[in-house]
Amino acid sequence: MRIAPVVVVLLTALSIPAFASSDAKVPDEQMITALEQRAAQAEPREQCFLYAQLVHDTIEFSALQYQAGDVDKANGLLKKAQEFTHKITSALAVNDKKLKAAQILLRRTAFRLTELLHAGGPDDNHELLKQTLAQLNQAQEDAMLQVFKK
Repeated sequence: MRIAPVVVVLLTALSIPAFASSDAKVPDEQMITALEQRAAQAEPREQCFLYAQLVHDTIEFSALQYQAGDVDKANGLLKKAQEFTHKITSALAVNDKKLKAAQILLRRTAFRLTELLHAGGPDDNHELLKQTLAQLNQAQEDAMLQVFKK
């Protein structure tokens, strides 16, 4: 009779990763464009998180483009991510909504970008990856300092 609880625990453990991965949406151009429009029209106190999400999705989509071999498109997306990162630092305000969540998302995105940098690929895009990572790290630090000011 002890087998039943073990089976339930085992089935639960095996189904959680499948359930969690089904929610993850792979970013595409339409999602990025829609989020960009939403961020541009959002209230100033919501823009920081929306731009952080936009940077994250843009870098994820860029990684997919690198994997597909479309280096030019991936580099273009990294340049857009740099623009969005600049908008994050401009949008930081004391009363930002979801500021801590934005800071955490920026940290995770910086980690993902570091993985891309270490994964290799064409040498001509290493400098662009390094520049984007430096800007992203600076935005994350600025957001973290703003969180501690609250």
